[in-house]
Amino acid sequence: TDEIMQQEIRPLVAVDIIEQLHRQFAILSGGRGKDGAPIITFPEFAGFSEIPDDDFLNVVTYLTSIPSLEAASIGFIIIIDRRRDKWSAVKASLTRIAGAFPGNLQLVFVLRPSRFIQRAIADIGIKLYRDDFKMKVPIIMLNSVSDLHGYIDKSQLTRELGGTLEYGHSQWIHHRTAIENFAMTVKTTAQMLQTFGTDLAETELPNDVQCTEELLSSHTDHHSKLKDELKLAVKQGATLLTCIREPVTRSANSKLSPDELENVATVERLLAQLDETEKAFDQFWTKHHLKLEQCLQLRHFEHDFREVKLTLDNLMETQAGFADIGDSVTRVENLLKEQKHLEEKGQEPLEKAQSLALHGEQLIQNNHYAVDSIRPKCVELRRICDDFTNETKKKYDILGKSLELHKQLDKASQWCEAGIYLLASQAVDKCQSQEGAETALVEIEKFLVTAKEHQLSNPKEFYNQFDMILTPEIKANAQRIVQKLEDVQEMFDKRQVSLKKLAAKQTRPVQPVAPHPESSPKRASPKITRPAAVGSSGNHTAQSPAPSSTNVGVYQIAHCMATSAEAKEVAGNGVMGHIINELIETERVYVEELQSIIEGYASEMDNPNLVHLIPSALQNKKEILFGNLPEIYNFHNRIFLKEIENCIENPELLARCFLKRKEDLQIYEKYCQNKPRSEALWRQCGDSIFFQECQRKLDHKLSLDAYLLKPVQRITKYQLLLKEMLKCSKNSEGTAELEEALATVLDIIKSVNDSMHQIAITGYEGDVSDLGKLLMQGSFNVWTDHKKGHNKVKDLARFKPMQRHLFLYTKMLLFCKKREENTDGHEKTASYSFKNSLKMSTVGITENVKGDNKKFEIWYNGREEVYIIQASSVELKNTWISEIRKVLTGQLEACR
Repeated sequence: TDEIMQQEIRPLVAVDIIEQLHRQFAILSGGRGKDGAPIITFPEFAGFSEIPDDDFLNVVTYLTSIPSLEAASIGFIIIIDRRRDKWSAVKASLTRIAGAFPGNLQLVFVLRPSRFIQRAIADIGIKLYRDDFKMKVPIIMLNSVSDLHGYIDKSQLTRELGGTLEYGHSQWIHHRTAIENFAMTVKTTAQMLQTFGTDLAETELPNDVQCTEELLSSHTDHHSKLKDELKLAVKQGATLLTCIREPVTRSANSKLSPDELENVATVERLLAQLDETEKAFDQFWTKHHLKLEQCLQLRHFEHDFREVKLTLDNLMETQAGFADIGDSVTRVENLLKEQKHLEEKGQEPLEKAQSLALHGEQLIQNNHYAVDSIRPKCVELRRICDDFTNETKKKYDILGKSLELHKQLDKASQWCEAGIYLLASQAVDKCQSQEGAETALVEIEKFLVTAKEHQLSNPKEFYNQFDMILTPEIKANAQRIVQKLEDVQEMFDKRQVSLKKLAAKQTRPVQPVAPHPESSPKRASPKITRPAAVGSSGNHTAQSPAPSSTNVGVYQIAHCMATSAEAKEVAGNGVMGHIINELIETERVYVEELQSIIEGYASEMDNPNLVHLIPSALQNKKEILFGNLPEIYNFHNRIFLKEIENCIENPELLARCFLKRKEDLQIYEKYCQNKPRSEALWRQCGDSIFFQECQRKLDHKLSLDAYLLKPVQRITKYQLLLKEMLKCSKNSEGTAELEEALATVLDIIKSVNDSMHQIAITGYEGDVSDLGKLLMQGSFNVWTDHKKGHNKVKDLARFKPMQRHLFLYTKMLLFCKKREENTDGHEKTASYSFKNSLKMSTVGITENVKGDNKKFEIWYNGREEVYIIQASSVELKNTWISEIRKVLTGQLEACR
């Protein structure tokens, strides 16, 4: 037990009574009696009786607290030196010591006054007052120090008492103060370490990387400071030990007194205590520091896990969104590309996930404290990676099957088309002879051999093979093609029966009848594409917004089948109904898409929560970006869709819908005229966060600009569907109305197209709206011939044509030069630079120019200026002449 540290028992330390100690009225020299009793000396002190009781008690109490408990228990020896004093001083000293000495007394030696009279008084006084001193120990009165040497060895007495013990009071006070300071330092340091250790033990580990890093840094800094404090304390103790041992170090003959030896033992004990405290603290710190470092590793792991998990979840969500298995070869091939792109996109996150899982397992192997938290996350990462890989393989398998299926369907469909074409191309007049019939039979038999190239001859086997991907739509499509195969096979069977009869016997001559012009292989209609040869790998792909390849195939088959009696049976009203269904279904989708654009984009521009996302260039420009799209939506949603839905039972009423709504459909012209301004604005603002947020909410795969093309695509699709209906209703009731409806839609498309060119005219100082209706526009080679011009110029002009784009209005003919410019890296945009104009009220035309049937002349002021114009074809030339003639005729009638 360290006595110095126990301030509860001995609260006094040297520094508390430093002034009283320096007065030196009592000293602990370090000497010992023969039995080891500590010696306290009261040297001669003139003002002993004037010392306050508290000061006396404090000093004596402090001195008795210094020796070890073992030495103190023997009892103290007190030497009172009063050789130069009076008996009264001896008496006062004994009385004070008797009343206030806190320790166990063994002997009291009094060096009595040396003067004769005082010595006599002392002898008498001691006898008279011995009992009054209340001391139960012998008081030995000594006449000289020599008498004292008989009781105590000289080596244990200071020089003042005739001994040899080295004692310096100032040095003694310095050592006591230093030892007690060091003890206090040791205690304070131990308390600081204990407090820090308690704080560390009670610290809750943070839940994020930054706070953990800050805590680790803070604790490490605090630990470093405490370690520095420890080093200073150890250095202080070592220095103090050297100071106490200094006499022995200085002289080999010197010996330390028992008190000094106790001081050495005390300092060594304190140093040992400091060393044990440091070791215990270091051991605790090592564990705590490891836990903090592991906590930081865990927080980094958890942070990386959250990031990787979010990326993987998004990847899985995207993959889950790829539910489409395609409805055509082209679509499936595109889906395979998309799947490949997704797989490539997923490589980096998957590698990160695998790397993170490996890192987590290394943490577990390194005995991380949070094994129960890390292991499930590693398992989760590997599970998601495996799920993505397995799902990707599954997608590839399904899409591979889908691709094979659609290729089989395409082959079967092409086979049907090729078969129908073969039947349609066998001229009836040539089959009337036996040789012609046999040739036709051979052609049919050769063709029927190719049926094995498609696998639809056994539908049950086909369905079993592709059962996993047969959606209702694909199954319906497959059933249609199977039905088509059966129909075509039936046509071949009937044709073979007929031809075999013709080949078996010579029939009476039949008036040769030329095949329908549209079915003749020599004069194939330009509207019909001859089916690909059987077994070819080419796929029929229709550009949007044409009908799907399947439907086009059906229309073409129906058209070809209409060239023979057998085909007419197959075509019928079914195909017409199919086209009507196609029109209504696509119209519904169109209306829904328009609604999504208006609600998901246009309306959101007024949403106060999204206003801050709208770029400044887009502010107050909603009408420029969307044009009259709301007007188009309202027309289709409230009127047109409902009217064409009423035609599902009566297809012949469809044409009337288009004729009835001819004026309403002119709204497309206004939309298309605004399109260049809309596209320019989109190029400027299309990559803004506002549009990305709207697209995300709508879950659209394509951005807004793709949807803003829908109206342009829709008006074009109408004419394609009407053309297909015309093919199926040749020479039947309602054909005339269909032709008129088609002409109406084509006229609208032409007006739209013309107006798109018209708004690109630059440099014309007037207002084009004052020039009347735009009737025609197109590019031509133009030569000029001016009577007033120089002959050389005239000759040169005739050989070098100018490229001019002409705009024919009811009041004016404009000559412009076409220019194509790149806009911000996008596709080229045409503009028309104004060059010249002719008033239609002052021009004449010459319809034919010698030497070239594609040329015609427009002249001005009695052929003062002649413009020779060369069209790209005779048909185009005739169209323009017809329109110009109408304008000129109209002017003549107006003059009458």
